[in-house]
Amino acid sequence: MQIYGAVSPSPSPRAIVSLISCPCPCQVSNQLRLPCNQSTEFRRGSKRLKVSHVTAAFWEPLRSGFLKNKATEVIEPPSSLEEEEEEPLPQEFVLVEKTHPDGSIEQIIFSSGGDLDVYDLQALCDKVGWPRRPLSKVAAALKNSYMVAALHSVRKSPGAGENDQKKLIGMARATSDHAFNATIWDVLVDPSYQGQGLGKALVEKLIRALLQRDIGNISLFADSQVVEFYRNLGFEPDPEGIKGMFWSPRY
Repeated sequence: MQIYGAVSPSPSPRAIVSLISCPCPCQVSNQLRLPCNQSTEFRRGSKRLKVSHVTAAFWEPLRSGFLKNKATEVIEPPSSLEEEEEEPLPQEFVLVEKTHPDGSIEQIIFSSGGDLDVYDLQALCDKVGWPRRPLSKVAAALKNSYMVAALHSVRKSPGAGENDQKKLIGMARATSDHAFNATIWDVLVDPSYQGQGLGKALVEKLIRALLQRDIGNISLFADSQVVEFYRNLGFEPDPEGIKGMFWSPRY
């Protein structure tokens, strides 16, 4: 069983979830269709998005059809628009700090915007029992995500100097059309760190960051055993009968 959810951008966000069944363990990615009469230019480095809206030639037949009455007001076609799209601002802060009996200090650090080592991520997926995926595809998924949030454990032992022990203990990511919709994927926390509220904090920080970018329709997919986890975060199943739909190849 899978879950689909959406968060509204209202001041008191209401989460929406639809229960769906998936015939295979695949995950579905959203696609953004661009009208064929628009020209779009993407540049990776600066994330500059140039959109040329419908040309004047397209508007002429509409104008002639509506202007039977010469007094009718004409709305001019929109001019070409350039939008500068900003990257999500990276964040890094200490979420939890505790001292162990041996005197070492452990910090749980939340970060977003940094690069993750795919081998560290694969090791974390192994710990939670997820099936292995091709590392090249994992790297592409991380690179093409709108936002990647991570939890690292940094342990400082007395007298160890700069030799801090750092390991990846949690991760979640989101894809987005950068305007209306985002989908949260791959929420996982090291089993030895579960039950401490870290998964909840990870998802809440990710949702808050997306809402700050004015992206209010936030969806997610989850296995049936974590339905209550997302329900406790405000998600609810089958709002107004909304269902998620899957397509998968049949060989």
